Amino acid sequence: MAEAPDIRTEESTPQHPAESGAPVILDPVWIEMRDGTRLAARIWLPADAEARPVPAVLEYLPYRRRDGTLARDELTHAWLARNGYAGVRVDIRGNGDSDGFMEDEYSEAELDDGVQVIDWLTRQPWCSGAVGMIGISWGGFNGLQLAQLAPPALKAAVTICFTDDRYADDIHYMGGCLLTENLLWSQQMLAYSSRPPDPEIVGADWRAIWRARLERQPLLIETWLQHQRRDAYWRRASVCEDFGAVKAAILAVGGWADAYSNAVPRVLAGLSSPVAGINGPWAHKYPNVAWPEPAIGFLAEVKAWFDRHLKGAEAPAPEGYRMFMMDSAPPARRMPVRRGRWISEPQWPSPRIGSHRLHLSAEGLGAVPGDTPLTVANPQTVGMMGQRFCPGMRSLDELAGDQAADDALCLTRDTAPLTEAWDITGAARLRLRLSADQAAGFVVARLGDVRPDGTVAFITMGVQNLTHRHGHDRADPLEPGAPVEVDLALNDIAYRLPAGHRLRLALSTAYWPMLWPSAAPLTLTLDPAGSHLDLPLRPELAEDTPTFGPPEQTREGKAETLRAEASERIEEVLPDGTHRLHLVIDGGLIRHASTGIETGKTLTETWEIHPDDPLSARTAAQWSYTIGRGDWQTRTETRSEMTADATHFHIRASLEAYDAEALVCRRDWAFSVPRDGI
Repeated sequence: MAEAPDIRTEESTPQHPAESGAPVILDPVWIEMRDGTRLAARIWLPADAEARPVPAVLEYLPYRRRDGTLARDELTHAWLARNGYAGVRVDIRGNGDSDGFMEDEYSEAELDDGVQVIDWLTRQPWCSGAVGMIGISWGGFNGLQLAQLAPPALKAAVTICFTDDRYADDIHYMGGCLLTENLLWSQQMLAYSSRPPDPEIVGADWRAIWRARLERQPLLIETWLQHQRRDAYWRRASVCEDFGAVKAAILAVGGWADAYSNAVPRVLAGLSSPVAGINGPWAHKYPNVAWPEPAIGFLAEVKAWFDRHLKGAEAPAPEGYRMFMMDSAPPARRMPVRRGRWISEPQWPSPRIGSHRLHLSAEGLGAVPGDTPLTVANPQTVGMMGQRFCPGMRSLDELAGDQAADDALCLTRDTAPLTEAWDITGAARLRLRLSADQAAGFVVARLGDVRPDGTVAFITMGVQNLTHRHGHDRADPLEPGAPVEVDLALNDIAYRLPAGHRLRLALSTAYWPMLWPSAAPLTLTLDPAGSHLDLPLRPELAEDTPTFGPPEQTREGKAETLRAEASERIEEVLPDGTHRLHLVIDGGLIRHASTGIETGKTLTETWEIHPDDPLSARTAAQWSYTIGRGDWQTRTETRSEMTADATHFHIRASLEAYDAEALVCRRDWAFSVPRDGI
C-alpha cells in the first residue's frame, strides 16, 4: 500500500464559530499528496464533530471552492454539517488555490489524488472513518470513478448528471458523431482553469503561481479530437467497463432535460452494489434548486442515503427507480414548470415495461410495413429548433422550441391520433435498412409530440454515425448504394403522449448546431420493410405516487449582485445564405460575502453554416472573466474557433491574462486534426 499523504493544518482556522449548532468552517485546509502537491480544501464541520466524529462527504472539483461553486457549497455543505456530516470541498490540482497543473479531465493524477484525499479524511479526529462523495457533472463523474477504484473508506456516493461511458455519453461525442460542444467545453475549461489563485490564501507568490499555471494550461480539445473512436483513452475511467468493481452504494440522479439522463438506468441495470435512481424533469442542476420545477427535497434524500450506508441507520433510504412522467406541454425555449407525475419502478430494467412496434410506410407510422422506398435528404440547417446538448450550463433559454420548423425539412412519419394515452418509459429503439450515396455520414432520429394545435413538442432523440454501425471502436466506410442495417437507441425518457395527439418520427442527416456536419451532404434511401420503431410503453398501474419533501434552498452565506445577468439569442441569415446563431451572455458580477471575491463573466458563442455546404460550418466562442478583491483585480480573455474541410478539422485558440491592465501571459494555438470517419 502506498505511503499515506500528509496534512498541514496550521493555517486552517475557523471562519465563524457562529451561533450554537452552526457549522464550523475551515478554509484553507491543505492536504499534501505523496508528490508534495498541496490541494486546497474548505470544510464545514458540525459544531461538536471533534467530540462526536461524523462521516465525511467529499465534493472534488476544478471549479474553485471560494467563488466558482461557493453559492452551492454554502447551501449543500452547510446543510450537511447541520445534519450530522462533515462537508468537504476540495479543488482539483492546478485549479483554484491547489498546487500543481491539470492535464485533462478525469486524469490518472486526479483520481489518484482523490484516493489520497479519501484516505486523509479517515484519519481526521472529526471523521468517523466512513466517507461518501457527492457531486454533479464533473463531481458526479469522478465520484463514480473513485467508487470503481474502491478505496475501503468510500462506502457511498451520490452522483448527479453524470455518465458511466465517457465516449458514448459525454460532452464530446454522441452516437459516434462529433458534438460542437467538444470545442465549446474546451473553451469553457480554458476560461475556468486560467483564473488565478487567491492571494489571501496562497500569499505574495500568487503571480508566479498563476504565470506557471498559465504557461502549462492545456487546450483540452487538442487531446479530445485525437480520439474520434471509442479507444483506450475513453475506456479508461468509463465505469461501464467494469461495473463489478464498484462496491460503494450509489444513488444515481439525472434529469430528462439534461444531457446525462441515460446513465441512471444503465447503472441501475449494471451495478451489483446497492443502487437507487431518480430522474426528474430537470436540466443540469441539483434537484433541490433545479428547473424546470418541481424541485424536490433532494438533500433529505441524500441524508437518508448516507444515514443508511455511512452510519448504518435502519431508517428508510431511497430505493428503486423514481421517474417524473412528463405531461405534454406547448414547446418553449424556457419552461419554468413541467407538469406531470412521479412514478416508481422497483427494479430496472422493469418487467412491467412492454414494447410496441411501429412500422414505417408511405402513409405514416403504424402496424403495417410499407413497400415504397423513402428518402432522407435535408439542408444542413436542420436542428435550429433543437435544445442545447446540455441545457442550463450557460442560460435558461436552451430547451427545444417548436419542432415543426425542423420537421418540415426532414422525412417525417406520424401515427394516427391516439385513442388512448401512451406512457413512453425508457429508451425507444430504431432499426433502419438503408443505403447511402456517400461513404460517411450520420442519421438523426427524433420523436415528437404532434399536438392538436399543430405545434410539435420535442420528446427525445438518438443519433448514429453510419461508419460506426459495427461499433464505436472502428470506422467502416459505407459502400454507396449498398444496403445496410443500422440500429440506434434513442435517449431514455418518461413522457405521456395523450389521447388525440400523434407521435412523429423525424429523420435527418444533419443536426446543426448540436452536431458537426459530415464532409458532404448525405442522402439516404430507406427500405420500410426492414425499418421499424420499438417504443417502451408502461401500462396504467394502480400505484402510490412517490413523494418528496420541500426543496432545501437556503444558502448559509450572502452575495451582492453588482451587475445583473442577461442573455440574448440572435438568429440571422447573411446575404450569401449562411445561417448564423449568435448567443451573447452576460453572467453578471457578484461579490461573495464570506470570501470578499468579486467574480464576473461575459461570453459569446457563434455557429454558422450554409444550408447547402457542410464545409461552411464554423463554431467560435469568446469568454472574458474577471476575478478580484480590492486592489487585486485580474482578467482573462480566451477565444476558440473550429472549422473543417473534407479531410481535416482546424482549431485556433488564444489566451490572454491580465493583472489589472498588465499582460501576464499570452498563449496561441493553431493545429489541424485528420477526420476519422466523422
